[in-house]
Amino acid sequence: MWSTARTVAAGDIVIIWQTRESVQPLLITPGKDFNSKFGFYPHSDLIGVPYGSKVGSRNGKGFIHLLRPTPELWTMALPHRTQILYIADISFITSWLDIKPGSKVIEAGTGSGSFSHSVARTVGARGHLWSYEFHEARANKARQEFSDHGLADIITLTHRNVCKDGFTVTNTVDSVFLDLPAPWDAVVHAKNAMRKDCTSRICCFSPCMEQVLRTVNALNEAGFTDIAMYEVLIRPHEVNEITIPKLDDIVTKLKQSEQKREEKRLRQIANAGKRKREGSSENAVENGENKKAKTDGANVTELHRTSELESTSTSAKGVGPQALQGADDSASVNGAKAVYEVRGHTSYLTFARLAPIADEA
Repeated sequence: MWSTARTVAAGDIVIIWQTRESVQPLLITPGKDFNSKFGFYPHSDLIGVPYGSKVGSRNGKGFIHLLRPTPELWTMALPHRTQILYIADISFITSWLDIKPGSKVIEAGTGSGSFSHSVARTVGARGHLWSYEFHEARANKARQEFSDHGLADIITLTHRNVCKDGFTVTNTVDSVFLDLPAPWDAVVHAKNAMRKDCTSRICCFSPCMEQVLRTVNALNEAGFTDIAMYEVLIRPHEVNEITIPKLDDIVTKLKQSEQKREEKRLRQIANAGKRKREGSSENAVENGENKKAKTDGANVTELHRTSELESTSTSAKGVGPQALQGADDSASVNGAKAVYEVRGHTSYLTFARLAPIADEA
């Protein structure tokens, strides 16, 4: 699949990562240019650059990253011809269907080829994927992509309406994945294509609960067991390294903060005295004495707080080095927060097993 060389070469397909929301594939063709709001990049400048590199634009508007294609990146960057499966669903389906190197799999509903690329990598050269698409233009486009990506020997793509005409193999595959508007119409055909000498599995991908109910009824009538429906909900977290400052720095900042608040309060008192124009001199003297008393009280409070902070700092330094990481060096910890934006297509996954059928004596 794709290039395995260390550097980019002419004719390679690379993934251009601009931002998290702007990821796209690019066929490196000498003489052509790549233009975006992040700058101007002649293809000839990208040849020979190691995969994973950060490349600056010629006009200084920004930079891009050149990444080696993987099924995960292809899912993010592929041109959408239909709604696609994202990694959360793909990984769960692959696990439940027990798809592994050497597996033989049927996919009905090729679409944009997102699931196809992940399955092709999983089954490898010893396995095989039979993919079916009823829309001729989409089938031709997907077939060309599979050929360009070096998957022609692993994936056999057929333009066919499997709900009416069935599949092209019998008693062959270990698992079947149906991404169809009416998967219940293809359940019997899927059973004919699945192996009978061992347990085989099926998954139906449906966006509506009404579709799930009809599919479950069809699976029951066809003799499937262990029928279960799942909905995959993902909650990604961003992990970042957080630096914890030294204890002495914290004490110093607290002292500075207290001092600034006190200075601000004194300025407010002084400004209020200047603005006050009325009143007897006795009241003015009395007010001045009250302000002085408050100021003196605040200074006493400041001294008391400073003494407490210094005491805390002194006692904290006596704690073991593992507890405070030492007051001389900053410590780092990993923190995580949930990401609100989730990219995915919500649907229901209906799974079932087909038990082995004993040979009649």
